[in-house]
Amino acid sequence: MSVLATHQRAGPVVWIGIVAATCTLLFLLQQMLFLAIPFLLGIVLYYILLPPMRKLLRMGFGHSMAALLVGLMFVVVVGLVVFLVMLWRSAPSESWQHTLSVYLAGGIDFVRHTTQALEQQFPFLKQVKFARNINNRLASFTGGFVQKHLTDILVSVAAWLPSLLLAPFLTFFFLRDGARFKKFLARAVPNAFFERTLFLLHEVHQTAYRYFQGLLKLTILDTAVLALGLWAIGVSSPLLLGFMAAVLAWVPYVGSIVGCMLVVMVASTDAPNDPMVAYLAIGVFIFVRLLDDFVFMPLTLGRSLHMHPLITVLMIFIGGSVAGVAGLMLVLPLLGVVMVVGETLGRLITDPRLRARHRNAIHLRTRQASVDLVN
Repeated sequence: MSVLATHQRAGPVVWIGIVAATCTLLFLLQQMLFLAIPFLLGIVLYYILLPPMRKLLRMGFGHSMAALLVGLMFVVVVGLVVFLVMLWRSAPSESWQHTLSVYLAGGIDFVRHTTQALEQQFPFLKQVKFARNINNRLASFTGGFVQKHLTDILVSVAAWLPSLLLAPFLTFFFLRDGARFKKFLARAVPNAFFERTLFLLHEVHQTAYRYFQGLLKLTILDTAVLALGLWAIGVSSPLLLGFMAAVLAWVPYVGSIVGCMLVVMVASTDAPNDPMVAYLAIGVFIFVRLLDDFVFMPLTLGRSLHMHPLITVLMIFIGGSVAGVAGLMLVLPLLGVVMVVGETLGRLITDPRLRARHRNAIHLRTRQASVDLVN
């Protein structure tokens, strides 16, 4: 039985409970972000490493040995990536502060040229001093950004590092003890509800698996297409830019805006005397986002969660209002899991056959326990 079929049978009362439970969980997660973010990263890593884990299990390895081998493989890959990055950074290069300031200056110059071009095309903008007002605001923001915010950002990143190191630790135990945890939950369920509970656990796992696998496929597609487009118009480091923009797109709306700004800053810095390159970069980014919304996402995430677009959009806005940026990231996978749990529990509670079986099982156990008692 698919999630789509259960969704069609869910009534308004069940869906009110699903939305309320999702909002409550988002609010609680916002209060415990120091645990929620590592837990989310651990789940993402779990579903990335699950396919090789399953291959080792089919080859005859036990859960503990397979989890250990997959964990060692992951550590080796991460160590190799870190080594290559350090090797690349060991070459003579400018500091990251200087590089950031160069790209920021390129983005500001692009905005300045664009506002001046708009004033030439629309004289009423020149009368209201549109370009000068925009440039003054940008200058005041960028001038005080380093003094006001950079130190706080660095301190926040340093404070988050210990909790982020918890993610691979959680992933290892998800891989090793996931099956044991499912058995532990199943043993606590009355026999009358056992089959439906197994179905519930399977559907929760499959929903999360489909979502994160779809997210990974979507990231790869976005990275490849955006990198190809940026390479075609001559923007430097297209693969890195495409990957960063694809990862930022995990945060709906906000991430796409930040990714577009990043692409524009690099493109305008690469060609400071040719604003057409930055305009082409914006066009490529918009084209990729349209492909993402109408082609890639229906083929990946859309098939994974089977949600109506209206529900998806409403829950994204609700998640952002309840838990900010973290809510934007967590609302869809959380809604998918709560949807499966809520609809299955709704069927368990409202199924008269299951409730009759449960009452009969209690009656039989009572009779069995009192069969040798003397009146």
